[in-house]
Amino acid sequence: MAVARRWLEARVVDARAETPTARTLVLDVPGWPGHLPGQHLTVRLTSPDGYSAQRSYSIATPDSGARVELTVQLVPEGEVSEFLVTGVQVGDAFEVRGPVGGWFVWRAEDPAPLLLVAGGSGIVPLMAVVREHRRLLAPQPLELVVSVRSPEDLYYAGELAGLPGVTVVHTRRAPEGSGRPPARLSAPELAAVVARLPEQPRAYVCGPTGFVEAVADALVALGLDPAEVRTERFGPS
Repeated sequence: MAVARRWLEARVVDARAETPTARTLVLDVPGWPGHLPGQHLTVRLTSPDGYSAQRSYSIATPDSGARVELTVQLVPEGEVSEFLVTGVQVGDAFEVRGPVGGWFVWRAEDPAPLLLVAGGSGIVPLMAVVREHRRLLAPQPLELVVSVRSPEDLYYAGELAGLPGVTVVHTRRAPEGSGRPPARLSAPELAAVVARLPEQPRAYVCGPTGFVEAVADALVALGLDPAEVRTERFGPS
């Protein structure tokens, strides 16, 4: 997979709210070299006085030529995320470079069943995997587990509602009638999902550091090969 070593202009062609604090931006990036599900890119914003700031964001969709989608979570006092979530408008442009990453990626030729586990905004790169898997009508069994604080915090809620193999757990407030009180994702819940897969899966776990470490440890304790548990984390280490 090629990488854009130079900065490319990315123009916003569409924008939509995912949650009260997260927004998806659809970008047109002429010259984009393509990407694999699970990769990310770097955004650079430059002000008129020459000051610039850079941040990395996961790509939410499979490769589709010059079109790239990001879903950005507003970070308190985050100068880049604040602009992307609340400031940028359709027609605006900024710079991107990438794609970045070669470990936390899915290739369709990999025959292993897929276990995707996301904490909060960690669903973004995993959604690229889900969408590519659906686009290709891939034969590999796939299970997605998403942990969010409340129903309002779930990215891509409408899209996920119509998909098989999706488990959503709520840690602070559950929807009425869910039958599951708010609680952290537990090892028995992970075990139940793993049991639905026909053989040992390749697991992709993304989210805050503490969540990723707890899930990865639980999966290894359930018997998964540590080499088959791929992780990507954000926040303090």
